[in-house]
Amino acid sequence: MKKLGFGLMRLPLIDGNFSQIDKKQLCEMIDVFMENGFQYFDTAWFYHNGQSEAAVKECLVDRYPRSAFLLADKMPISLINGENELEDYFNKQLERCGVDYFDYYLVHNIGGIRRKKAEDFHVFEFISQKKKAGLVKKMGFSFHDNAEMLDEILTTHPEIDFVQIQLNYLDWETDAIQSRKCYETAEKHNKPVIVMEPIKGGTLSYMPKQAENILLSLHNNWSVSSWALRFAMSFDNVMVVLSGMSSLEQIKENIITAESQEPFGKEEFSCVQKAADIIKETAVIPCTGCAYCIQKCPKNIAIPKFFSLYNVDVIEPETKTWTAQSLLYAHYSEQYGKASACIGCGQCEKMCPQNIPIRNWLKEVAARFE
Repeated sequence: MKKLGFGLMRLPLIDGNFSQIDKKQLCEMIDVFMENGFQYFDTAWFYHNGQSEAAVKECLVDRYPRSAFLLADKMPISLINGENELEDYFNKQLERCGVDYFDYYLVHNIGGIRRKKAEDFHVFEFISQKKKAGLVKKMGFSFHDNAEMLDEILTTHPEIDFVQIQLNYLDWETDAIQSRKCYETAEKHNKPVIVMEPIKGGTLSYMPKQAENILLSLHNNWSVSSWALRFAMSFDNVMVVLSGMSSLEQIKENIITAESQEPFGKEEFSCVQKAADIIKETAVIPCTGCAYCIQKCPKNIAIPKFFSLYNVDVIEPETKTWTAQSLLYAHYSEQYGKASACIGCGQCEKMCPQNIPIRNWLKEVAARFE
């Protein structure tokens, strides 16, 4: 299997509406992806406010034979209130995607308190039964927590076939994400790794010029985005690197990167570490744009969009009296709740895999843009 996987979380949109996927463009993207021999697609219940799985059916499953692709989906453990609900959610996902089985099936984001829910509701046992019945080919889980907990889970559940972790060069040595430690833990347990957030929600595509120059000084024919993908693909125990691709251009660029991939050497690793150090000094809010926080926001605040604008805006020269980010904030505020509309309920923070103090940062966003 080729290492590039299609993450169906940041799909092309119609008029910027997160729930309105541009299916015509998505079909074109899938066609190019498949024509080049790539097979792996990753979706989930939450993606695009529940529309990603339906888009999988319409744009992939209904247009290609089942044997032509590999499909991964995830049990939405955060929504489960009892063991009796597992069957209903699983069957609904099969129906949404229009398939008879999943090639890869994961417990979605098992870190934190969701680990206890998974154990109490016997989720691993449930998926194991589905595997025995042929409805799941490989079982695993996606994970946003520390390496110690990952080690505990894999020790308790040796039946797991693979793990999906956040891995990129910006998070490689951070205490919050612990990409390196988590990768090495999976390797210790002989579990193949699927990588998510290799470009960290676009952070590693748009970086300070000083960081970009460090990368280009070694390979000036590599785009800054491709550096992030190449880094993740360089590890032997990485099976698939997921990229949340939003346009045909991104698909084509990532295919070129994957096809020409050569493992990093000492110089490449040194360059990305230097670039990471510079980025960490400028990227204020470590948001990846996963949009889980939006699911529970009673005020419909476009939290990831606002955080992305803030991170870019704080890098702007202080002498500028107007920025494109301020205009975009005004536009988004017409469609969604403003940052100042936050009532402090904390539902967003319970959903955030990056453990960001969202309520505090929304106050900073409001102060800057409003």
